[in-house]
Amino acid sequence: MMGRLAGGIALAMQMFSGDAATAQGFLKADGKRIVNEKGENILLRGIGFGGWMLQEGYMLGVYAEGQQYRIRERVEELTSKQQADEFYAAWLKNHTTKADIDSLKAWGFNSVRLPMHYNLYTLPVDKEPVAGKNTWLDKGFAMTDSLLAWCKANQMYLILDLHAAPGGQGNDLNISDRDPSKPSLWESEANQAKTVALWHKLAERYANEPWIGGYDIINEPNWGFSDLKNDKNGTGEKENKPLRKLMMDITTAIRQVDKKHIIIIEGNGWGNNYNGVLPQWDNNMVLSFHKYWNYNDEASIKHIIDYRDKYNIPAWLGETGENSNVWFTQAISLLEKNNIGWAWWPLKKLGGNNPLQVRNNPAYEQVQRYWRGEGLKPDAATAYKGLMQLAANTNIKTNIVHHDVIDAMLRQPSTKVTKPFAANRLNKSLTINAVDYDLGTNGYAYFDTDTADYHVSTGKSTAGNKGGAYRNDGVDILKADDGGIYFVSDIEDGEWLQYTVDVLEKGNYSIKVKVAGNNEAAVSALNGTTTIIKNVSLPVKDGSQKWQEVTLGKVTLNKGANHLRILADKGGFNLSQIIITKN
Repeated sequence: MMGRLAGGIALAMQMFSGDAATAQGFLKADGKRIVNEKGENILLRGIGFGGWMLQEGYMLGVYAEGQQYRIRERVEELTSKQQADEFYAAWLKNHTTKADIDSLKAWGFNSVRLPMHYNLYTLPVDKEPVAGKNTWLDKGFAMTDSLLAWCKANQMYLILDLHAAPGGQGNDLNISDRDPSKPSLWESEANQAKTVALWHKLAERYANEPWIGGYDIINEPNWGFSDLKNDKNGTGEKENKPLRKLMMDITTAIRQVDKKHIIIIEGNGWGNNYNGVLPQWDNNMVLSFHKYWNYNDEASIKHIIDYRDKYNIPAWLGETGENSNVWFTQAISLLEKNNIGWAWWPLKKLGGNNPLQVRNNPAYEQVQRYWRGEGLKPDAATAYKGLMQLAANTNIKTNIVHHDVIDAMLRQPSTKVTKPFAANRLNKSLTINAVDYDLGTNGYAYFDTDTADYHVSTGKSTAGNKGGAYRNDGVDILKADDGGIYFVSDIEDGEWLQYTVDVLEKGNYSIKVKVAGNNEAAVSALNGTTTIIKNVSLPVKDGSQKWQEVTLGKVTLNKGANHLRILADKGGFNLSQIIITKN
């Protein structure tokens, strides 16, 4: 399942008539709810398209100086300006297409958050031919028009998010592609005026588009207005006067041409510090916050619930993600219980904890090693080949689809029912790859003791899947050193994996496991919660990938669905396959 192409699984979406596309009308704030024009509660379930208009270095495996302008400078240094232009043109063309939106709709999402880079819509202030004037660029508007058309065809809401404001809105430089040698958004009246003008232009263009869900006017401001030296990201800011003023100015500009759309505001300190920002100054406004790497309990969102209740304003989680499936399911369950919609981050990147994964290629891996200081400089031809292949690989037709991530976000928050990850039909014999355990939550489809990264709450980072391969649950998975199979690694005492097996004929069967390791270990087998083979020792002492077949025993399996569980009575081993054979 893991490697299927998204283009092959996306449903063919029917174009809707104009009447159908406008039936629900504009979204609006109604007390603490977001509703449509029928007054129906709308719970936004969305994805942020990070990496399309605005690259962040980590999405490309670039961790030092990850601002987009620095990445582009390094691309030009390896190739040429012309080839850098070709790379970015191919990137913008391939990264997001109608097939992406069709797939999101088919999977069950209802909204998209578009992180915009201002430089696709207008020139930087220091590049304007006439100071104080705004040159408007067709590229960004045309891209937004296309995305809106794809969303309308699928009856999905599009939320516009100014992710990179003129000058950059914070000291977390990668987020807004900020060049610290130039005046920031907060240090330049010209940058602020251009930001206001851009929102006026966008609102004028989309004022009558009901499938625009709202305007997220400044993403993650992070600036120490009163103490820039000691509080550079504004987490301790007490008043936030410049932030409130600029957002009010943007609102005024929007309302000159657009009275209908929701305006979404974000606090300082990456969207969460609302000191001095509230109360709201418009009657159609939503409070956004961002949430990463903390516990998913009521305490983690209490400050937002308190703001929502005190000011009678809807709340929306505009950005979250970058964690394990366990964390995703927990977070969405918490949010939806409190009637808070969400937008996950991002849809795709080189890493594997998103719905879609961009494939790497050997030539680009040489570029990465060079940029990290771990390898020789590739020649121009190799660098160009790798970059252009990377741009081509951003297209959904070549992406790896992580169905486990999608299932964790859209199905698992509301059920403990498990589903087969692969079709395990047992006639006379069946070999199951250990990594193809069932889809479902921890404690139902599998049990693992280290499931997610909560370092904001605990002060300690934990990996969830230590190997970071194949799936995004807490189960640790590695790829074999020879480049062959994936296997479950670092199995600890008490951990288990469940496999739904469709037995075609009741009978007696032998169960074997293929294991490796360097420790005394033992396993049991269960059918559901019933032990069918107890505490079999595993002779694994020859190495973590020196595989041995061990017979666990003989069992009777009934016709139909059997839920085979492999339980580590004593861990310290790796598991690659389960082999079931009829006696």
